[in-house]
Amino acid sequence: MKSAHAGAASRDDKPGAAIWRQGFRPFFLGAAIWSAAALALWIMILSQGFDLPSAFGPTAWHAHEMLFGFAAAAIAGFLLTAIPNWTGRLPIQGLRLALLFGLWAAGRITVATSSLVGEGLAAVVDVGFFATLCAVVLREILAGRNWRNLPMAGVLVVLTLANLLTHLELLGLADTTATGQRLTIATVVLLITLIGGRIVPSFTRNWLKKRGEDLLPRTFGWLDRSTVAITVFTGLGWTLLPDSKFIGILALLTALAQGVRLSGWRGLRTAAEPLVWVLHLGYAWLPVGFALLGIAILTDLLLPSAAFHALTAGAMGTMILAVMTRATLGHTGQALSAGPATVAIYGLVTLSALLRLLSPLFGGAELTVMAVAGLSWIAAFGLFATAYGPLLTGMGRRGV
Repeated sequence: MKSAHAGAASRDDKPGAAIWRQGFRPFFLGAAIWSAAALALWIMILSQGFDLPSAFGPTAWHAHEMLFGFAAAAIAGFLLTAIPNWTGRLPIQGLRLALLFGLWAAGRITVATSSLVGEGLAAVVDVGFFATLCAVVLREILAGRNWRNLPMAGVLVVLTLANLLTHLELLGLADTTATGQRLTIATVVLLITLIGGRIVPSFTRNWLKKRGEDLLPRTFGWLDRSTVAITVFTGLGWTLLPDSKFIGILALLTALAQGVRLSGWRGLRTAAEPLVWVLHLGYAWLPVGFALLGIAILTDLLLPSAAFHALTAGAMGTMILAVMTRATLGHTGQALSAGPATVAIYGLVTLSALLRLLSPLFGGAELTVMAVAGLSWIAAFGLFATAYGPLLTGMGRRGV
């Protein structure tokens, strides 16, 4: 497998052409640029009254693009890069990769201009990306007989359905936008639980072993299986019954399970390497998010938006950047060590999530704090695009 991938890389070393060599390259860069651009548009909508020609309302468009634009691109980049390692097959590259990325980009354009091009066209293009990605992933897994990772195709089926639910309301067929959004958050949280459950303890164990540490992360066992199970039940229950008191209790139990699971991965011993501890930080937002969700459902102390932003801006934002930085360094032959730019990226996304979560506590300054949170998010992903862009496009190398 290694020689096949190396051969693929050697066939085209022209500056800039490398971006179509592996899935993480265009999709990670696209995720970062669109995340920053979409949030900049969102700030303009809130502060300047900018009128986006989308059939989605401003808040619905913002949520849709953070989930089905930004997060979806990051997931696509991860899966298209991981699957060749899982199956031993060559990666999707060249024209096929460019067309798939183009379909994702077309979804962003048609959703943003759906009042002009039509809600039907926007739905076909936007949902079509997920359906196509699902078909590609399923074909690769089946061709490689990689049965262990077949559930990943199932996850994409659920995300395709969730995206369809958000469009059905615009088409006047069903009142399902909020349901689709909750289903998407629950599904991405499950992905973090599953994939994070593999990579966080694995990378931590490898790093600690190199330092001669004897106290290593706990191996996969009944706690991990129980945590995955309760996360599935809580996510499904919250999707269908968001105000149920029983789901609120289940959310608190899920927070406890996620927290105990994380505590066994020895994250406090990784402070010397940001590439490792940021994985623990990203995962730590899951117990925080579920705890806030439980409190919001069971009491009047919090709004549900607190849990939303802990699970999205916190868990998704941090974990996506953690994976994108590490994967880019590893797959472009760089040292697996975080430089000043990478540390700044982690600091900015953490500041953004914290400020967004705490903004209601600032009273009359809440909107100002929210704006600072948004600017910090834009800076984090803008810095990723600037610092890692040369590595992703093959047009140069920088200290990151």
